[in-house]
Amino acid sequence: MSMGRDGFVKKIAILGSTGSIGTQTLEIVRDNPDLQVVGLAAGANIDELERQVREFQPRLVSLRSEADCRELRMRLADMEVQVIPGMEGLLQIAEMEESEILVTAIVGMIGIRPTIAAINRHKDIALANKETLVTAGHIIMPLAAKMGVSILPVDSEHSAIFQSMQGENKDRVSRLLITASGGPFRGRTRQQLENVQPEDALKHPNWSMGNKITIDSATLVNKGLEVMEAKWLFDMDLDRIQVVVHPQSIIHSMVEYVDGGIIAQLGTPDMKLPIQYALFYPDRRPMAGKRVDFYELGSITFEKPDMETFTGLKLAMRAAAEGGSMPTVFNAANEKAVSLFLNRKIHFLQIPEIIEMCMEHHRKIENPDVDTILDTEQETYERIRDLIGSSESN
Repeated sequence: MSMGRDGFVKKIAILGSTGSIGTQTLEIVRDNPDLQVVGLAAGANIDELERQVREFQPRLVSLRSEADCRELRMRLADMEVQVIPGMEGLLQIAEMEESEILVTAIVGMIGIRPTIAAINRHKDIALANKETLVTAGHIIMPLAAKMGVSILPVDSEHSAIFQSMQGENKDRVSRLLITASGGPFRGRTRQQLENVQPEDALKHPNWSMGNKITIDSATLVNKGLEVMEAKWLFDMDLDRIQVVVHPQSIIHSMVEYVDGGIIAQLGTPDMKLPIQYALFYPDRRPMAGKRVDFYELGSITFEKPDMETFTGLKLAMRAAAEGGSMPTVFNAANEKAVSLFLNRKIHFLQIPEIIEMCMEHHRKIENPDVDTILDTEQETYERIRDLIGSSESN
C-alpha cells in the first residue's frame, strides 16, 4: 500500500461524498496532501458536489439522476471531469483502475453492488455503509477474503473493536462489547415517547450525524445494525456480542479476551478519527481536534439497554439470529419507517411496530444472492405501502 512518507500519493474514491462521512473524509484529504481523490458520487446535492469537484478535481463523478448529471455537466463545462448517472456511475467509480481504496459512505442497500464491484477489482474498502454487511455479509466477507481485500471499518464502534484487536490473537477473543450512547431518549418510558417529534429525535446528545442514522440512534435500531455488522466483520457468534449503554460516548467499544482482560478504544465523539485510521491503516497520523480531558470528564457510566422500551434492538437481535433474508427485511422496513417518521406520516413508536409487522409476514430465504436481497427490499417497501398507503397520501 502506498504511503505518503515514501513519496507516494494514495488515491481514493468516495461514494456518498456530500453526506456526513463523505464531507469529513474530504476534510482529512484536505489535511493530508498525499491523499488524492479520483472519484466522487453523491445523491442529489448538485451544489455541494460541484464545490467538491472544483476543489478536489476528481476524474469521474456521479449523481443519482440523469437530469442532475446534465445540470452538473453544464456547470463543470470548464473542467475535465466525466459525469455518469445512477448505478452505472457508482459501479464505474467503484472499479476505477487508479483508486486504491473505496470509501462507501452512501446510505442504503444501493451500496452493495458497488462494494462487490470494488472488491472484485482488488480495492480495499473503508466501510461506512451499514447495509452492505447487514444484508449481504455472507457474500461480502468471503469475497473479500478470496480477493485478499481489507474491509476497514469506519463506524466508530467497529473501528474501536478493530483497533482493540491490533497485535492480539483473534482466537483469544471471548466477547465484543459494543457501546451505545442511549440516544436522546435514554431513560424515557414508552408513554413518554408517544408524542415525540422528528426534531426531538434529531437532537443527539453527543454525535453529529445524518438524519437517518440519528433517528436509528434514538430507536436503538442503530445498535442492532451494528451487532449484525460486527458478527460478519469479526466472525463472531451473536451470543458473544453485548451492547452496553455508555452515555458519555468516550469508550467507543471494547474487546474482552479469554483471560478476562478488556481492551477498549477511547476518544472524543469525532468520526474523523475512525475515518483517518481506515484510510492510513496500519499507520496513525497526527490529527487536530479536541482531546479527552479526564479531569473534566470526572466519571464514565454504564447501563443495560432497555429493550422493552426500545424494541428495535430486540427485533434486530431476532433478525440477526434468524439470518438469511430476515436482516434485509429488518433493514428495509426500518429505512422506510424512518422516512415516514421524518415526514410526519407515522409516530415514533410505530417505527419498531412496522419492522415487526414486516418480519412477521416474511418467509425467510436462506443464503440470498444480491438480486434476492434487492427483491426482498422492494417487497418490504411494498408491504409497508399497502399497510399505510392511505396515511402516506394524507
